[in-house]
Amino acid sequence: MSDDAATRWRQERRESAFAHAEALARRQRAESEQARRLIAEFVELATVDGPAPEALRARSYDGRHRYRTHLVGWYLRRDESVAVDTAGQFYVLSTPTSLAALLRGVDPVPQDPPLVLGAGGKDGESLDLTQALDRVLHG
Repeated sequence: MSDDAATRWRQERRESAFAHAEALARRQRAESEQARRLIAEFVELATVDGPAPEALRARSYDGRHRYRTHLVGWYLRRDESVAVDTAGQFYVLSTPTSLAALLRGVDPVPQDPPLVLGAGGKDGESLDLTQALDRVLHG
């Protein structure tokens, strides 16, 4: 392969990888927007007719400690690893182990919500967002 051909091939590969990354990012943004709409509908229903929101707690990565947060909302998984607050923000409630967190609590940062909770995890660990929201509303 000549130097020009190798350079052209590398450039084409780079452009292809960039286009693939852009398409993936667009798809993830679209999924997050759809998930935000589902969560907004859920919060509206839960506020009027659903279970009362509760104080949310985060768990250490190793699972041994639970930390206070400033959040009030609903857990979406039985293991209480993800939740939605009353403002419709989505949170993953896991954090590093910390003595300071035991004393002061933690401030989780909202994240882009997925349409599938735990996607890519072990078999049986993924859950559609619609199913999780429905389970909170209807037990």
